[in-house]
Amino acid sequence: MAKRLFDVICSVLGLLLLSPLLLLIAGWVKLDSPGPALFRQTRIGRFGVPFTIHKFRTMRAEPGAAITVGDDPRITRSGRVLRASKLDELPQLWDVLRGAMSLVGPRPELARYVDIYPTELRQRVLAVRPGITDPASLAFSNEADLLAAAADPEREYREVVLPAKLKLSAAYAAHASLATDVRLILSTLARLFGTARG
Repeated sequence: MAKRLFDVICSVLGLLLLSPLLLLIAGWVKLDSPGPALFRQTRIGRFGVPFTIHKFRTMRAEPGAAITVGDDPRITRSGRVLRASKLDELPQLWDVLRGAMSLVGPRPELARYVDIYPTELRQRVLAVRPGITDPASLAFSNEADLLAAAADPEREYREVVLPAKLKLSAAYAAHASLATDVRLILSTLARLFGTARG
């Protein structure tokens, strides 16, 4: 209950305080390339229930690979800035408010990847709400570059990156607490501010 209350209060405050920025980003995305301002995709949430995740669109509205690799040519000019600063994730505050996500929790995956989770890890990771950030997000903040260096990015993700992220997410789920969430949020903000300064 404390975690959910924390999520609701922070998401409401975030949406209210950041509403001018959200509108500016939405306008920028629309002006930069044809298509909607928001990217919507079905992900797998708590207890394996599908939900629609929301992000600012960072790619041209065209079909392509499920994973983003390095300097993906589909990424728009605004998308490069939004991805580097993680501002594309801000619409997920709405997903937190409506209860589909939490501020902190395992990043939600596509069904195709959840289907290959080992049974034990699947049960542990899906026992909690997916989040905007978590230990795996911090550990693999350069995921696109790692995959770009691989001969087969899809295989690298399935066989190397995903198992490592799953172990970190399962460890978080087993010991999640409000104090842990606050520390991870502060670590995420510190990383983002450090990237912005860089």
